[in-house]
Amino acid sequence: MIKLNYINKIKANISITSNQKTSNILDGTYKSIIQGKSMNFENLREYVINDDSKDIDWKSSARSRKLLVRQYIAEKKHNILLVMDNGIKMDADTDKLEKKKEIALYSAGTLGYLAIKNNDYVGMIYHAKKPEWKPFKYNLYSLEQYLCDYENSDSEDNNINDLLEYIVKKIPKRKIVFIITDMSGMDNIRLSTIKRLSQTSDVSLININDQYMTGMELYDISEKNYIPKIFLQDKKLNELEKKVRKELLDKNIQKFKKNGIVVKSISSKQEIAKKIIELLEEHKYANK
Repeated sequence: MIKLNYINKIKANISITSNQKTSNILDGTYKSIIQGKSMNFENLREYVINDDSKDIDWKSSARSRKLLVRQYIAEKKHNILLVMDNGIKMDADTDKLEKKKEIALYSAGTLGYLAIKNNDYVGMIYHAKKPEWKPFKYNLYSLEQYLCDYENSDSEDNNINDLLEYIVKKIPKRKIVFIITDMSGMDNIRLSTIKRLSQTSDVSLININDQYMTGMELYDISEKNYIPKIFLQDKKLNELEKKVRKELLDKNIQKFKKNGIVVKSISSKQEIAKKIIELLEEHKYANK
């Protein structure tokens, strides 16, 4: 039997960074991405922040003297596909000095955990020597195995756009896609690929922030050497880097926004729950 090491860490991370009310929002906000699909009324529950006011049951609220909202369930399960960027660049640090690959793992695990709690199917795809496709399943043991396999995978030659093209051609079924990549990955995704993928899928994107070229020491993963300190301590160069990266991020966010795709940037495990709430909330209104 597989031990749920990652799943238990993910559950602990959610509980550490969220109080119970926020955990309910996280769970409820995940369900909201199904908006527009056929839904069945399930039961009533107490209102929490960020619930849609249209779901408030005013008669029941008046009787109970508590603000109650109608809870719905989808008529059928949904396919949630976690698209994971890979390669040597994911071994680098974020701007909060946490490993990018670990942030990708925890972000994917949180989304997968929420999906399975909602009785949805979860699949994963990343590039090893070739596209590594993990089929849609709906149990935590499969998700645990997918996360472990991704952690142990390696791919020096990786292009996230090629992976998305593979999905368009080989996995055409209707699905909800979460792309987890970094700035260079975002920039490599072509507009034509986004449009084709969006025809069959609801798409959102998580950007894992890169470390800035500042501080006393910085190792260049791709060049396999340390960056000279003279560059790290050059204030004008540091400011220029921040400006260029912000412009590149804004340009890519607009590229995805035009196709109804929400982008959220994450730098640390501590902010994953909050950022996923924001991502799911904004996704509801992306095409309205």
